[in-house]
Amino acid sequence: SSSQGNILEDETAINILSSSKALSEEISLKQDIANKTEEEIDTVRNGYKPVAAHSSILFFAISDMAVIEPMYQYSLSWFISLYLHSIENSQPSDVMWHRISNLNDHFTYSVFVNVSRSLLEKDKLLFSFIMCVGILKGTGEIKSEELRFLLTGGVALDNPHPNPANDWLIDKSWAEIVNCSQLSAFEGFMEHVRDNLSEWKLIYDSATPHTEPRPEGWSIELTEMQVLIVVRIFRPDKVIPAIQDFIVQKMGSEYTEPPNFDLTTSYSDSSAQTPLIFILSPGADPMAALMKFATEKGVSGSMHTVSLGQGQGPIAEKLIEEAVHSGTWVVLQNCHVATSWMPTLEKICMEWLTDEEVNPSFRLWLTSYPSPHFPVSVIQNSVKMTKEPPKGLRANMLQSYLSDPISDMAFYEGCNKKKEWQRLLFSLCFFHALVQERRKFGPLGWNIAYKFNESDLRISVMQLQMFLNDYHDYVPYHALTYLTGECNYGGRVTDFQDRRLIMSLLKLFYCPEVVETDRYAFSETGQYCCPVASQHSDYVDYIKTFSYVPHPEVFGLHENGDIAKDQQETQQLFSGVLSTLPREQSEGGKSAQNIVEDLAADIISKIPPNFNIEVIEEKYPVKYEESMNTVLLQELIRFNNLTSVIRRSLHDIGKASMGLILMSAEVEEVFDSMLVGKLPEMWAEKSYPSLKPLGSYVNDLIARLQFFQDWINDGTP
Repeated sequence: SSSQGNILEDETAINILSSSKALSEEISLKQDIANKTEEEIDTVRNGYKPVAAHSSILFFAISDMAVIEPMYQYSLSWFISLYLHSIENSQPSDVMWHRISNLNDHFTYSVFVNVSRSLLEKDKLLFSFIMCVGILKGTGEIKSEELRFLLTGGVALDNPHPNPANDWLIDKSWAEIVNCSQLSAFEGFMEHVRDNLSEWKLIYDSATPHTEPRPEGWSIELTEMQVLIVVRIFRPDKVIPAIQDFIVQKMGSEYTEPPNFDLTTSYSDSSAQTPLIFILSPGADPMAALMKFATEKGVSGSMHTVSLGQGQGPIAEKLIEEAVHSGTWVVLQNCHVATSWMPTLEKICMEWLTDEEVNPSFRLWLTSYPSPHFPVSVIQNSVKMTKEPPKGLRANMLQSYLSDPISDMAFYEGCNKKKEWQRLLFSLCFFHALVQERRKFGPLGWNIAYKFNESDLRISVMQLQMFLNDYHDYVPYHALTYLTGECNYGGRVTDFQDRRLIMSLLKLFYCPEVVETDRYAFSETGQYCCPVASQHSDYVDYIKTFSYVPHPEVFGLHENGDIAKDQQETQQLFSGVLSTLPREQSEGGKSAQNIVEDLAADIISKIPPNFNIEVIEEKYPVKYEESMNTVLLQELIRFNNLTSVIRRSLHDIGKASMGLILMSAEVEEVFDSMLVGKLPEMWAEKSYPSLKPLGSYVNDLIARLQFFQDWINDGTP
């Protein structure tokens, strides 16, 4: 702008223009490179979308666990830190799909390990199945309608087709076969079962129905999920081992083997700002393990323990305030007892522990039974652990051998009689696992469910070593049997028959034959025996060869002894998974609302009007000579109350669906229960006791109402 005259004669201006043009071209070139780089970044980023989808499935699987138990809650920040850890530690690869696969596998197992250590034993397989189903639904490998049928068996009131095999096939299973035939993958299933009863009976009679070959025409076409449906129909007591095999096939055997209790790992994941919570169960006591760990860390002398209760809150608060600065440990036991002090605990964790001046060595340990009053913020931002007997004979014995004192090599090698010590120790651990596992059989196992725990095993193990070291010439079997059977374990036993049983069982494990006989058998079939081994690791390797689902004969029970136990476990698992499922549109296009509305209309049409108490009272007056008249009137009043509640709740569902009234919590519970074929709580409160599913319950109710109507019409039955 400062040049004058002809610009073409101004050399300086020409140079400036030339440099501007060059700069412009350079900027354009860099812009093109930046755009190309942005496109490449977007391409790579979009390539990782499967990882984001996979991670979101895992996060919601974890979030759903809070429905099962309020203590199972985890924060988003914890989840993100776990994810970042997997990014750093998963196997790297220059090939994107390899990297994605490695990242997904590492993160999935990391989530499983970290969540499983905070779950009670009854919920560990449940979590594995929820996670597996969520991943498979995300990839489209299973259909929602098949999953819902597996969990409910279908929802229907009437079965117009008669049962063709009443001698072995129960009506419930036949009704499920009829309902199952409505699934697209099972078209013609009912007809095939009816025409080939002898072939399907082989599956019904099999000890392992999930591995039994299916009849021709249904052997190849079925997916793993559809095989589970077949097992559910014919042998609901074998669904748990079938689900374990399903998880192994889809995810790997490691997802059916939760990690053993490990305080060192949990401690390394914690910090001074992060409390550590032991979630307790009946018979569990983590204090011995914690005291030993504190000794290893050199803080046992400065660790303060307070058992919360009336008046203990201020004491605990003062100890925490001092420990925050001094760097010592504080243990607050039984937090579930001090519900009124829980808001103070939440304030301490949110204010005191977040202070930058907190000593890094400080740790706050908490123990609590599952409680709805425990502060959610503390639960979500803590390291949670459970300490209870693992589920199954194999897992129980593994924990015994991998826990103190047996895992301590100095203790393990500290016996003078090596052969007697190793064999009797293995025998004692087997006995410990057996008496704990027998509880799961209900009254078949023990008349009273005793809370045998690892403290019984620990003192028995120490006594065994002490007696073997003190008695040089022989093994004092009588003294060992008395101390272990009558004192350590028997001290909990109050029933005479149970006491006789535990002593009879112990004599099979504390006897000279265990030491003198190689591969001494603990069961009639010889499947479980005392191995010929010399090292601690040899016994651990042998235990790992045990079946995940032991045969009842090892517990001294008939092979049918576990049917009731297995059916209860199956129902518990299905109920847990159902409680986490969302309402969703089925593949057939019928919404949850339409399904429940049709079912409600069907129930209303079948239930007769209320009984006219005044008219019936005139026909059957209350008299001293006719005591059954009093029974009739009382029962009719109760059934009138029940049918009124049923009608009102079903009409409210219809009105709420049309938007005429608000969907209250009670009506929503009825809606959700009907959707999964379960008896609603609102009905159960007014009903006679019943464990039947919804369809069977309604049919049973109608039959009872008809019985009373016949009584009214025809006189006392």
